[in-house]
Amino acid sequence: MKFFHLVLCCLSLAAGLAEAQPQRYELDPEHISLGFYVDHLGYAKVLGVFEDVQGSFTFDETTGVVSDIAVQVDTASVYTSHERRDEHLRSGDFLDTRKHPGMSFTAAAARRTGERSFEVDGELQLLGRTRPLTLSAQWNKSAAYPMGARQYVIGVSAKGTLLRSDFGMDYGVEAGWVGDAVEFVIEFEARRL
Repeated sequence: MKFFHLVLCCLSLAAGLAEAQPQRYELDPEHISLGFYVDHLGYAKVLGVFEDVQGSFTFDETTGVVSDIAVQVDTASVYTSHERRDEHLRSGDFLDTRKHPGMSFTAAAARRTGERSFEVDGELQLLGRTRPLTLSAQWNKSAAYPMGARQYVIGVSAKGTLLRSDFGMDYGVEAGWVGDAVEFVIEFEARRL
């Protein structure tokens, strides 16, 4: 009987160690929203999104350790529901998508600030410049997905702020036409690989 209990304890310990392994996750392109808003002439903020976002990261659910974060955005996928404005955003005044078709965010790790909250200190590469950028992230849920393929999925909400002028994108800043600060939110589900 003691031998049987010893075997069960060893199996439980092995199972626990297996669960504590870091797992790689990939952003689900059908369940990601990268939105931004920026002041326009002081009247109101313009809302927009990037429609083509990809990325991945490593997460150990047991320890809360996050690492190897990499997100790529197709800058030409910018959309504000106004065609002329979107064309202007793709021009050299803003995103210059012909010369710089993408922007990326990378971070080696994240710092846990609460039971389900994190600060992610990383780097944003935009318009050929790389600058530090900090995101505040909330781990919403992780579980087996209830619909379709039975994949394991994690859901996260994140937000941050950047200054356009840090990347040389200063069109309209001095005149007060377009705000320098760009606030953004990211809502995503990611699938365990």
